[in-house]
Amino acid sequence: MNRSILPSVIFGLVCLAAPFHLVADDPDISVRKIWDQAPHNAFTDIARHQGRFYCAFREGTGHVPGASGKDGTIRVIASANGQDWKSVALLREEGIDLRDPKLSIAADDRLMLVMGGSDYDGTKLLRRRSRVAFWNAEAGTFDATIPVEMDPAIVHDTDWLWRVTWHDGIGYGVVYQPGKTPWGLHLVKTRDGIRYDLVSTLNIPGKPNESTVRFTPAGEMLVVVRNEDGQPRGHLGRAVAPFTDWKWVTVNHKLGGPNMLRLPNGEWVLGSRAYDKPTHTVVGRLALDGTFTRVVTLPSAGDTSYPGLLLHEEALWVVYYSSHEGRTAIYLATIPLTKFVPAVGK
Repeated sequence: MNRSILPSVIFGLVCLAAPFHLVADDPDISVRKIWDQAPHNAFTDIARHQGRFYCAFREGTGHVPGASGKDGTIRVIASANGQDWKSVALLREEGIDLRDPKLSIAADDRLMLVMGGSDYDGTKLLRRRSRVAFWNAEAGTFDATIPVEMDPAIVHDTDWLWRVTWHDGIGYGVVYQPGKTPWGLHLVKTRDGIRYDLVSTLNIPGKPNESTVRFTPAGEMLVVVRNEDGQPRGHLGRAVAPFTDWKWVTVNHKLGGPNMLRLPNGEWVLGSRAYDKPTHTVVGRLALDGTFTRVVTLPSAGDTSYPGLLLHEEALWVVYYSSHEGRTAIYLATIPLTKFVPAVGK
């Protein structure tokens, strides 16, 4: 299998900021499109590293390759000010659909990307193995993708390590296995971003899948999990080290591409798909009892969600994708943190 990366010297595309589009009835919240160069631009994440913003997403011909479509590639764009964005990397693998890139800062302070790598025969999924790539400061782009090495005790040919979060020098993530019966869901850890060891199996009934790991200042781990068992719900788990004894509550919201962050005031925010008609990308408060309260419905519809979340200068920055303006494109919203303070008496 040939793996290659096409750096920004070839794909030096620049997307200048369009005028801000205001969320209806709320001039404090701004939303604007930052990328739409491919036929289908989706599955976003955002990070800030060494003074620059980075946004990663999949470029393709559709949500999945399809019989006549092309395998997805991973585009990374960067900006010094959050307004003017330039492509710095395009990752691709021959015969592999790359998707759902997630950014993190590894223990050695390198910017890291983890992503799914799927092998299709037309519309039939044959196998899957996650990939990782690291920022090369000297080259000014990402190095080639590397297949992750999963613990032999749990490895499966449908493994999907969906996001990695670093804490005290260790990266934690949840790998889900949709090809197993029942679906597998495991918390794993890494020190180098490539090799992952089993920490604990997360016993959630149904079809648990996309999961985000976060930590409290005291070191307690929280995990929010999407479930595709037909019920309008997600799950929120809590555990203290060594993260083997879990307490779970049901989230009163069906999740899609869930992400969460802890705000400076201790509140948790959750970004996800809302299965309205039409669907939307939403952000709101998430209580530790699983209660989700929608705060902002972002301009979105149709194929949408997978928000990346970042705290910067008293605002929540949200990157997401949506098809509400026709082509599925990448959007950036900035929301003042004051929007997430609960109203007195409510």
